[in-house]
Amino acid sequence: MDTTSSEPLIFSHLDDKSFRPLRGGRNPHLQTLLPRLVRRRITLQPHWQRLTLPDSDFVDLAWSEDPVQARHKPRVVLFHGLEGSFNSPYAHGLLQAWKDRGWLGVVMHFRGCSGEPNRLNRIYHSGETSDASYFLQWLRDEWGQVPTAAVGVSLGGNMLACLMGQQGDNCLLDAGVVVSAPLMLEPCSQRLEQGFSRIYQRYLLNLLKQNATRKLMAWPGTLPIELPQLRALKKLRAFDDAITARAHGFADATDYYRRCSGLPLLPGISKPLLIIHALDDPFMTAEVIPDPALLPPNIEYQLTRYGGHVGFVGGTLRQPQMWLEQRIPQWLSTWLEP
Repeated sequence: MDTTSSEPLIFSHLDDKSFRPLRGGRNPHLQTLLPRLVRRRITLQPHWQRLTLPDSDFVDLAWSEDPVQARHKPRVVLFHGLEGSFNSPYAHGLLQAWKDRGWLGVVMHFRGCSGEPNRLNRIYHSGETSDASYFLQWLRDEWGQVPTAAVGVSLGGNMLACLMGQQGDNCLLDAGVVVSAPLMLEPCSQRLEQGFSRIYQRYLLNLLKQNATRKLMAWPGTLPIELPQLRALKKLRAFDDAITARAHGFADATDYYRRCSGLPLLPGISKPLLIIHALDDPFMTAEVIPDPALLPPNIEYQLTRYGGHVGFVGGTLRQPQMWLEQRIPQWLSTWLEP
């Protein structure tokens, strides 16, 4: 992460004490990849449910346990990252941590991210808050009012910041946590075109293209592109130009990035929010780091020196510790366990 232009601001935030990386594991790329290496096995068996949306499309829910039996427990919603799902190491790891705490966890998969293509002429994006807003209202209506929080990771974190900023006092959450979020989309898109970070761009773009291919095969004509053009895309920005922007009413990728970045909306958030970034995150630039003078007192910003992108692996190779699974429940307990 290039910190040249904002060094005084960054180091006024820097927290060197709370997260200690795994010995020999400070490298940001190693931190980013480690969760997939140490979390190969999923031990939690989720309870699946399909939720029909007002436009007749659907999202799939992965609960940490049957919500009928756990409806009175505090709830935590997880909004995953780009092409993420319950199978992402942070997702099933956090759900297990919340279940162990006595909370009910649920992953709301964005449209098309649960393994089955969605039906309509749209997908999901970093600023698309209507599905999450509907889901949170449905949670309250269907399962009753209990202490409820949400955690957004990467793309899902930017979306959660947008949602909480747009809704202000009307937000149905008691608290939120945003992790490794690209709060300024355009510079983060540019970052993924530089150096070693191009490896992540290639990986994410391949996932997006595979998912889009499945959608076009299952539901022809539901994306503003044909298969030959889809296969030819070489950059995430090109995907956002050709598909994300056109499918969701933006002029182009630049328009999408500027209208859907969460950072400008942070001052409108009125509910408690914790934002976690790592200074060495290979997906980010210094432009995602908020100015503390512009943050309301209900937002706590935690910038660690190490951690990579949704990594934060401590402990040892024999006994790795997933710091997010400790930090997030510890912080949320104030609002979920009054």
